[in-house]
Amino acid sequence: MHKDRMFHKWRKQYFIQMKFPSSVISEQMNKIFFWKKKRSLCQINLGKLDRIRPISTLFGYDRGQPIDRYYIENFLLHYKKDIHGRVLEIGDNTYTQKFGENRVEQSDILHAVKGNPSATFVADLAQADIIPSNTFDCIILTQTLQFVFDLPAAMGHLHRILKPGGVLLATVPGISQISRYDMDRWGDFWRFTTQSIRHLFENEFSAENTDVKAYGNVLVAIAFLHGLATEELKHEDFEYQDPDYQVLITVRAIKLKNGD
Repeated sequence: MHKDRMFHKWRKQYFIQMKFPSSVISEQMNKIFFWKKKRSLCQINLGKLDRIRPISTLFGYDRGQPIDRYYIENFLLHYKKDIHGRVLEIGDNTYTQKFGENRVEQSDILHAVKGNPSATFVADLAQADIIPSNTFDCIILTQTLQFVFDLPAAMGHLHRILKPGGVLLATVPGISQISRYDMDRWGDFWRFTTQSIRHLFENEFSAENTDVKAYGNVLVAIAFLHGLATEELKHEDFEYQDPDYQVLITVRAIKLKNGD
């Protein structure tokens, strides 16, 4: 350490004696300090992650359960009692059947475009006037809002079509790759934070009736971006939640019985 200080002092005196401008002296000394700091950093072995292309571009579906689905399904399992009566889900009714059990009286499916034979409603969420108001006891909205450009309009319709006392169970991506399939068809517009989601939902649902949570950490984020599957991580990897690495955000919002 003493030798390093003497070396830097000598270098600075040399630059001064050679009558270098002060700006040049400062620049040269900064380079020396940067080199010294870089030399002291330990080398990280990235192993198979030392690559510029992801391991999988299919969100992990080709390797097992996608990592975001681990959080999504745990969220729906926790609030499964909300899934009852008449339930609306987007694209298909997989989660309605899986978590609704015998509490569901009628299962509806919303699809944005024609071509889905299972859809009971065909409409863009931002232009969903065909869906009657006060219709659903529960809406399951997983990984959908990022594909809707006019979010305020979509939120207005979601609130409108819920029955008073109805529950919206939603999930949105935080840290995530682009969904190329959706980008090329109807668009992939947004990624969210807990802050942006609170603002979005509280414009329609009151703050006290909106519960927002985030899940993820830097390890989970890296694994998800590489397209790894849930099975390739340890259970404890999912237990720590870092608020600065929000991979998935969940929302449970309730429409007041007086219409909110």
